[in-house]
Amino acid sequence: MNNSNSFNRLIEELKKLPGVGQKTAQRFAFFLLKMPADDAKAIARAVIDMKDKSKFCTVCNNITEEDPCWICRDANRDRSKILVVEEPSALYTIERTGGYKGLYHVMLGAISPLDGIGPEDIKVEGLMKRVEKNGVEEVILAMDPDMAGEATTMYLTRLIKPIGINVTRIAYGIPVGSDIEYADELTLVKSLEGRRGL
Repeated sequence: MNNSNSFNRLIEELKKLPGVGQKTAQRFAFFLLKMPADDAKAIARAVIDMKDKSKFCTVCNNITEEDPCWICRDANRDRSKILVVEEPSALYTIERTGGYKGLYHVMLGAISPLDGIGPEDIKVEGLMKRVEKNGVEEVILAMDPDMAGEATTMYLTRLIKPIGINVTRIAYGIPVGSDIEYADELTLVKSLEGRRGL
């Protein structure tokens, strides 16, 4: 296919997005082509604005336009708790639930020796500074339930526990409304490990 025209160039650019292959990129491109020009330009402006204005919060590494971010500035948040996540997308998912009212710390990655990512490549130092001086009583680890997440959880636990701060992790397990028989083995193991009294 000739990539010299703007339509085909758009398809190639859209394929750079995660989970977007040739067919999905074509579908998006055709959708954008049929869209009113003002709507398509609004999407383009939103992408440019986001790239120009967004940065990482210097306190928690959340995505923000104002530094510190709105969560770090919120005086009503419970400052005795810090929930640690790998990426800002996880923070947004948890925040959408409305069930957590403490602070966050985004690691911007996870320890993965196989991929050449060590503790020095994620935001450990900033977390330790916050934990050591700000009256934090609990650090809640909410890493992904994979090898990198487990390695990061173990590493952070070994660093934080000796300071005398309570370290917990979110429970992993069977989603509400699903059948146990359809759960994979790792999910079942995590569900058993995360069990609690009634």
